Amino acid sequence: MSAALGLKAKPVSNEPADDDSDISALINRLTAEVNQIAVDKTKAIQQITNQMKMLALNALIESSRAGAQGAGFAVVAQEVRGVGQQVETIARELETQLTKRTGDLVASIDRMSQRSRGERMVDLSLNAVELIDRNLYERTCDVRWWATDSAVVDCAASPAPAAVTYASQRLGVILGAYTVYLDLWLCDLDGNVIANGRTDRFRVVGQNVAHTKWFREARTLRSGDDYVAGDVENQPLLGNAQVATYCASVRAGGEAHGAPIGVLAIHFDWEPQARAIVQGVRVGDSDKARVLLVDSNFRVIAASDGQGILSERISLSLNGQRSGFYHDRTGTMIAFHATPGYETYRGLGWYGVIVCGV
Repeated sequence: MSAALGLKAKPVSNEPADDDSDISALINRLTAEVNQIAVDKTKAIQQITNQMKMLALNALIESSRAGAQGAGFAVVAQEVRGVGQQVETIARELETQLTKRTGDLVASIDRMSQRSRGERMVDLSLNAVELIDRNLYERTCDVRWWATDSAVVDCAASPAPAAVTYASQRLGVILGAYTVYLDLWLCDLDGNVIANGRTDRFRVVGQNVAHTKWFREARTLRSGDDYVAGDVENQPLLGNAQVATYCASVRAGGEAHGAPIGVLAIHFDWEPQARAIVQGVRVGDSDKARVLLVDSNFRVIAASDGQGILSERISLSLNGQRSGFYHDRTGTMIAFHATPGYETYRGLGWYGVIVCGV
């Protein structure tokens, strides 16, 4: 089992996205240049045709003064005037059509760029929630494993002072190797904490946790193979720290189907671990992105800017989808992906979310 946040999901590289952005910007710039050249050239043609029309008009005036001798020249002047009008018409049509085509091309490129950016943000949202899923899967393994430790089982069966001391020492050794936990608690079936790993830091022995949701659910576990994954919460007995609590039942003889004799609760040090994940998502500075993890009630449980944790709820328009992206009324892009779970850890209905500013 990993002692720290060393798990790796498939990273979503920032480089291809930068390349896509650069290519889109280049095409947009070149298209704008072509459009400007077309406008400039058609205007130049129009100026020349205006000059031709003026010359033709002057020629007609002079031919009329010349009388019969200028009749042939008048025909030529009329033809020149007609050609000038045709060229002017063609130039105007060319300008209109080119402007429309280049405008359509720019709009199409912009839509493609937005779609590419949105799909990338969805992938990054998945990356974030998948990383935490893999990490929390290990927590479910840890709690079930440690609930079978002989010191834990013996203390739960008979919490004599010597057994409590030894169990606390054993839990302390585990905490020394597994730095992602704040504390480990061994509780009796009435919810009384009878031993913990950090006795010098957290004086929780004798406290009763029977009212907590995670303990109530742990009391009903069917076997030692099952576990409880609690919601992220502030734990008053741990200095109001943000924790995710995982529980397994301690059973007689350490057997999976032995009679339940206690509950082991392990408190995952949530805030620094989750912060490392959301701040590690490789969005670019130009994305102006806020990376979030939210629970099944859309409550913010991790944020790359450190704001709103456990107090803010966001509005997600899922439209029945597990993943996707959209723009809200302000033009802000919101990308999301539901937890896929990992191995036997099904997840808790959480989402990875990325909010990109405009």
